[in-house]
Amino acid sequence: MQTLNSLSNYRNLFDEEIGQLIHQGCSSTDWNLVQVSEDFIPDNIENTKFSGHIKLNSFNGSVNLVGGITFKTGIYNAWLHNCEVGKNALIHNVRSYIANYKIGENVVIHNITTLAVDGESTFGNGVHVEAINEGGGRDIPIYDYLSAHVAYIMSLYRHRQKLVAGLKKMVADYAEVVKSNQGIIGAGSKILNTNTLLNIKTGPATVIDGAKKLKNGSINSNFEAPVTIGEGVIMENFIVSSGSKITDATLVSNCFIGQGCFLDKHYSAVNSLFFANCQGFHGEACSIFAGPYTVTHHKSTLLIAGMFSFLNAGSGSNQSNHMYKLGPIHQGIMERGSKTTSDSYLLWPSRIGAFSLVMGRHYKHCDTTDFPFSYLIESNDESILVPAINLKSIGTIRDTQKWPGRDTRTDSNLLDYINFNLLSPYTIHKMMKGRKKLIAIRETSGDQASSYSYDKMKIENRALERGISLYTMAIWKFLGNSLITRLQNGRFKNVDDVRKALQPDSPVGKGYWVDISGLICPWEALDKILLAIENGDITSLEEVNSALSVLHKNYYNYEWTWAADVLAEFYGKEISRFTTDDVIQVVENWKRSVLDMDKFLYEDAKKEFSMSKMTGFGVDGTNGAREEDFTQVRGEFDNNATVLVIKNHMEKKEKLGNEIISQMQVLKSHSLIS
Repeated sequence: MQTLNSLSNYRNLFDEEIGQLIHQGCSSTDWNLVQVSEDFIPDNIENTKFSGHIKLNSFNGSVNLVGGITFKTGIYNAWLHNCEVGKNALIHNVRSYIANYKIGENVVIHNITTLAVDGESTFGNGVHVEAINEGGGRDIPIYDYLSAHVAYIMSLYRHRQKLVAGLKKMVADYAEVVKSNQGIIGAGSKILNTNTLLNIKTGPATVIDGAKKLKNGSINSNFEAPVTIGEGVIMENFIVSSGSKITDATLVSNCFIGQGCFLDKHYSAVNSLFFANCQGFHGEACSIFAGPYTVTHHKSTLLIAGMFSFLNAGSGSNQSNHMYKLGPIHQGIMERGSKTTSDSYLLWPSRIGAFSLVMGRHYKHCDTTDFPFSYLIESNDESILVPAINLKSIGTIRDTQKWPGRDTRTDSNLLDYINFNLLSPYTIHKMMKGRKKLIAIRETSGDQASSYSYDKMKIENRALERGISLYTMAIWKFLGNSLITRLQNGRFKNVDDVRKALQPDSPVGKGYWVDISGLICPWEALDKILLAIENGDITSLEEVNSALSVLHKNYYNYEWTWAADVLAEFYGKEISRFTTDDVIQVVENWKRSVLDMDKFLYEDAKKEFSMSKMTGFGVDGTNGAREEDFTQVRGEFDNNATVLVIKNHMEKKEKLGNEIISQMQVLKSHSLIS
């Protein structure tokens, strides 16, 4: 007898349908536990065993497989236990069984061994990852929507125990909500030629093709940003975010993989966190916090027990996190934008300043955090610090131009808030500290010294003087940029209008700033959020993300508050007392700094087109073949995209500066007349 479930629109099978299914090689431990949709027909179910509670939808479509093969949707050669199968799904050749799964519409499951949920599972949520310090103490529980910023706070603010405990409780509460004894395969997903999938949850449009084993994890794919898991991949205790690809025999254990990441070419990662747009090929990661745009492409590269972001790791880069005494307890930090050259080595603990280059092998514990944009070079077992030199490098500018263009995230819900600014209160504050330290070193040791010693590092006299000069230029460039942005397109009748325009919109922003793995903000504003968590005013992960989003959106308001305060200190006059002459002076300083720095970049770019760089071109030619071959491959200097950007920038900024100066001169003349 047939009955209809009015709530779910599923019914029991008709006797004749049961008969047809048996004729087609199907069986069930209890046909009364098999329910079907109203429009169900049994034609496309063959050689299938059912056990437990089963719900089947209708199968009247077709699927195109690789090689031009068309398959009718349905269930063929499978054993299903406690499963619900969505409309027009295809399940074909399950060597073992599928147990405890809700399979969405238009899903294709072809040639797999086992897909099962065993008991209750949180699908990777709540797994503790021992990031940054391999010896423990900075472990964080991962969850579906973990951001780099929340992970940063949980990992590094261990001195605020109540804060960390509050965040961990939120994660535990979330893990409890997602805990289930039934897994989900999202609509439109494809699971092909795969062995074992145990306690796995996938979002819509997931593609798993050729994976060997996936255990205890969530694949948070969606139609906007599908996830691909490829051939030979083995993953255990993981969460993969939207838009990521993990392929070619990559090994992952106890990891969170953020949005738009790409792990490929036999990469190996354990106890690590990867956030937006990270790339890992060939090499190895162990207990790392890979903030946005951490990139390592080389087989011999090991990143271990460190925190990175916007990193480009050279081949053979390595770090040591123990000295065979108390075990692997040491850790290191490379601030945003750092690079390592081939065969570079750092002995942890060390801390490398933002946008710095590490070259050679460093056996002392280096701390260059107050010297951003520097080189750290090894020579005769000495660590040589070259302050600020990276401000002259065209490569640094090219990096900042390419990062926004390489944002592969297509999900409308972005987990990580990324500030791409090269110059910000975060880096300028460090430059100001670095500049003061360089001046103090010179005054203490005398300006006639050939070199200076600073914290186990050596600074050459010429490098010190150049560092002071470059930091000064960069500080004026940033402060002038901020001031001009406030005055640009303004209509002023008198100097009081100018002063009014220069008044900050927000009282928040003065003092210390931080980079919480991509999100740059004032410590004062961040601390209010942290206190709200500690005091119980913020109690959910959604509230935490919302508060961080507000920080990110208000960056430029906060930035001007900081810049106005620092401008008063650096220029020596409160902006509330600025005259037109003061504005003109600041803009002149800005214009000079911008143009001088752009000239440095232009000359640095020109080196890439020198005769020495043509070595190996025009191999078998004569009479200008080398130059012509070089031009065909590399293009002409004047037409290079980066060079054109510099030239246009110089013209645009000079014009803008002259406009502001002219405007101030007009105001000044009017005030003199009146």
